[in-house]
Amino acid sequence: MSSTPSESSLKPLTILIAADTYPPHINGAAQFGFRLATGMSARGHEVHVMACRPDGGPMFSEQRPEATVHRLRSRPVPTHEYFRVSLPWEIKKDIAALFDVIRPDVVHVQSHYMIGEHVVYEAKRRGVRIVATNHFMPENLNPFLPFPQWFKNIVGRVSWRDMGKVMSKADVVTTPTPLAAKAMHQHAFLRKVLPLSNGIEVGNYELAEGELKPSNPYPTVAFVGRLAEEKHIDVLIDAIAKTPAELNLHLVVVGGGEVKSALRAQAEKLGLSPRVKFTGLISDEELREVYLKADLFVMPGTAELQSLVTLEAMSASTPVVLANAMALPHLVEDGVNGYLFMPNNSDDLAEKITTIMRLAPEDRDAMGAASHDMVARHGLKKTLDTFEDIYRGGSYEDHAV
Repeated sequence: MSSTPSESSLKPLTILIAADTYPPHINGAAQFGFRLATGMSARGHEVHVMACRPDGGPMFSEQRPEATVHRLRSRPVPTHEYFRVSLPWEIKKDIAALFDVIRPDVVHVQSHYMIGEHVVYEAKRRGVRIVATNHFMPENLNPFLPFPQWFKNIVGRVSWRDMGKVMSKADVVTTPTPLAAKAMHQHAFLRKVLPLSNGIEVGNYELAEGELKPSNPYPTVAFVGRLAEEKHIDVLIDAIAKTPAELNLHLVVVGGGEVKSALRAQAEKLGLSPRVKFTGLISDEELREVYLKADLFVMPGTAELQSLVTLEAMSASTPVVLANAMALPHLVEDGVNGYLFMPNNSDDLAEKITTIMRLAPEDRDAMGAASHDMVARHGLKKTLDTFEDIYRGGSYEDHAV
């Protein structure tokens, strides 16, 4: 840890968070940016967020409970139903003008793309401390690129290179997991990347004292997340179809996204429509109920840098079956709190789901309890403590294990 700070160094900071994706966007990076802003505001800091407008029009600022949010001019992405991007030549002057007004002590960018990149350049020019967090994997671009795989591979390599170019200017670079840090070493050539969990409020999904665990009238498998190509929810639906009929497994799919209609059609074709429920976007209270009622949580995605929804499910004492890809292996101890399965292999996934769903209820509960115990190290307070120290001058060496 860094040395004991002086009284002056404990004064509230002015923090600028640059987020290319932020609510109302629905994804892990957007959710982390919101929780970061909320947490730092609660600690008495003055927090500003720069993010895309969710619609057309010039830049404007709005006062939200978590921060002052500056919505930069943006354009729709033709290949995505709601995502928008801010074009450099339309936002550079607004970013510079906002720096004049905000006068941040530190900037924290959440990506190396449009807004993040130009906030880094402006902060560097002004001598402002820079923290950069990466939530990106090249596979995240697939929904936006209706092109052959060879072309997507080229875009991925260019994206890694650009990440290295932009984030190398930061004073401290972080990413949610050690595997993600390793990927950044290998592909973006960033030498010092601090693995730092995005963190969750574990207590939000635990049973309150005296609260009885709710249940569904049938065994239920849950998925929560964007309905996007890289989540491979089609593999999960295929796997449900391959589980023994006598188990009568139902699947609840929470979220919205570009592949929703294709998934509905797949479930109907397989004769699963009565057993697969698509909830769309739901409230936090409804999401908590989904986690608590589920007998099993499955994440088949192959581009997860951490998977906050998996951590949330685990904090609700739910067993998990996760794809053996990217950061997900960090969240499973095989046979203890769940299983890993071979990515994109619905036969293997069906086998692992069946194994857990055939357990005696008390054995499945023991797996869920193990999930809950594993989540303790991902508490949001620890994450916020670390970032707050980094904002005040803490280094990679202060926090590297």
